[in-house]
Amino acid sequence: MKWLIILLAALTLTGCDYEEVKHEIGYKGKARVNPWLAAERFCANDECSVKSRAAWTAPTEEDAVWFVPAAVLSNDRFTQQLEGWVAAGGHAVLLVSHANSEINDWFVKAEEPDLPPAVGRMLGRVKIELTPVTEERTAKEIHFLEESYQVKLAGEEPQVFVSVEKGKGRLTVLTDGRLFRNRWIGEKDHAALLDALISATDRSGNIGFLRGSGLSLWGLLKQHLWPVLIALGVLLFLWLWKNFSRFGPLEAVAGVPILRGYEHHLEALGYFQWRLDRSAALLVPLRMKIVERGQRISTRAGCRDEDFFQFLADRAGLPRERVHRAMSEAAPSDTTVLTRTTADLQRLLLVLH
Repeated sequence: MKWLIILLAALTLTGCDYEEVKHEIGYKGKARVNPWLAAERFCANDECSVKSRAAWTAPTEEDAVWFVPAAVLSNDRFTQQLEGWVAAGGHAVLLVSHANSEINDWFVKAEEPDLPPAVGRMLGRVKIELTPVTEERTAKEIHFLEESYQVKLAGEEPQVFVSVEKGKGRLTVLTDGRLFRNRWIGEKDHAALLDALISATDRSGNIGFLRGSGLSLWGLLKQHLWPVLIALGVLLFLWLWKNFSRFGPLEAVAGVPILRGYEHHLEALGYFQWRLDRSAALLVPLRMKIVERGQRISTRAGCRDEDFFQFLADRAGLPRERVHRAMSEAAPSDTTVLTRTTADLQRLLLVLH
């Protein structure tokens, strides 16, 4: 029965009509989150040192070419840093649209961010003007340094590509960054154009790619928080140096001793005598005084022949057994018994006045 059910299920499943559909979803792994991964590896294969950054990092003298999405340059400070580096001999390639890492090249395109005003002011200083167009055209060629490169992209003519010298360096503006993204870099002459841009500067050094569209919180913390942490560390060190002992343990402050009353001194003295087995020397004088006074009082009261311990117990309001123990016990077993016995003897002396 079991095999019959399995056979019927197999026949049912294999007898169904189906249609196989292939849907391209893009790259996996690092290429999915880094659209410039292929370009970075192309540059690395050309024996160039490649730097990849997720947020804005000002280029240094060790950098030769820097690929920067325009949306990253969100303020004048960033553009001034880039311009100063270009004037010193660097080559900046500004990618205006389709340059953010958040855009997925296989799905519906996200809305492109507006060109930051700081970028417009920077381009105005080098006499480059980007004007909006209403009709989308197809650019098939890009001319750069007396060479022509076949490309395949949708852009605006004639503002698809422009490159000008600035100081000792060069500023290149590419309005469509898809030429160098993972999906399109292998088409037409895109890789050759990338190689020409890298070779256009006389400076040798690193090639940098910016992936993000702005500074991250972690990047801001790493860039600006360390002076605050150093200051807090110095303050903590000074506080510890001031409040903790530096030359051995601190000497104890001389305070008022705990044993201040006369009874505490007597208690301490009794404990000392008990440890030396001399407690009997403390009790004998008390007992002799009690016997002397008790006999004198009992004789005056006409109770001389009665039980002397009962007489003392009635006078002090204590049990006879307790009075007998206080008057006849040879040596207390511990300090607690010694304390109780001494207290009983003092009470008997008090009532025999």
